[in-house]
Amino acid sequence: MTQLASPPTTVAPRAAASRSGAWRRRSLAPYVYLAPAMTLFVLFLALPIGYAVYLSLRAARVSGLGLGKNSRTEVWAGFDNYARALGDPDFLASVGRVALYGLLLVPTMLGLALVFALLLDSGKARGRGFARLSIFLPYAVPAVIASLLWGFLYLPGVSPVTFVADRIGVAVPDILSSGLVVFAIANIGLWGGVGFNMIVIYTALKAIPRELFEAARLDGCSEAGVAWRIKIPIVTPSLILTFLFSMIATLQVFAEPMTLRPLTNTIASTWSPLMKVYRDAFTRDDVYSAAATSVVIAVATFALSFGFLRLVSSRAFSQENS
Repeated sequence: MTQLASPPTTVAPRAAASRSGAWRRRSLAPYVYLAPAMTLFVLFLALPIGYAVYLSLRAARVSGLGLGKNSRTEVWAGFDNYARALGDPDFLASVGRVALYGLLLVPTMLGLALVFALLLDSGKARGRGFARLSIFLPYAVPAVIASLLWGFLYLPGVSPVTFVADRIGVAVPDILSSGLVVFAIANIGLWGGVGFNMIVIYTALKAIPRELFEAARLDGCSEAGVAWRIKIPIVTPSLILTFLFSMIATLQVFAEPMTLRPLTNTIASTWSPLMKVYRDAFTRDDVYSAAATSVVIAVATFALSFGFLRLVSSRAFSQENS
């Protein structure tokens, strides 16, 4: 009896095709997940940066009175806008004011944040939840709102501090005067920035194994010694991170002096570099100079951040590499 041959099976090709399709899906999955973020990055960061660089290399040429249809044309300017920005006395003065503002704000803010974090992490601290919330809450207040609140506290005519001081016969200096206004602006940044930095440092402290502290106390180390010899060296990377964030925020200060400016005549329209950019772009209608100054600020911020990280990288990441 003759046995009929069975038809060729298609199981193997189907399995191979299924494996190939699964491999394609897995290879495309990362790009699908990254697509929304990359789209937002290109539309709202890369393209604006590229357009700002393009505008910084252009200039407006006005012919006649500038009233005709084609009397205002855009021409190539090269690096002329950068030369004018770097040689502008207003820009150089604003850089000096922001440098003084940073010298006042950053060390004080990080010092207070470290002290508060160490106090909350100590074994004798009480009411940690309430204390954390109270210290962090000012950070949640927008900079414009905080500047308005402090601005009315600074104004002698409406300030309750000045009212009470006058009643008890104590002279209160005008903090919005030309010599003290930088302290007024730094105080607003200090009030809002301590909480954020404290949370970063406190989180790093909570990640330290408690056994290290217990061993140090058994060896006779006091709470201050534990903080100085164990806690602070271990959280040094967090201190470096908060310093970097604070430095970048200092270079970009804008909301505080801009909000206080209507309350006093001691804050110029170019008090900070970003205020000069705002004046050039929206008051003088010179977007080309404003774009060049913005690029200078961005490059300076990147250079300072990169240089600082290069300077402290060996110290910051020595624990990870050891």
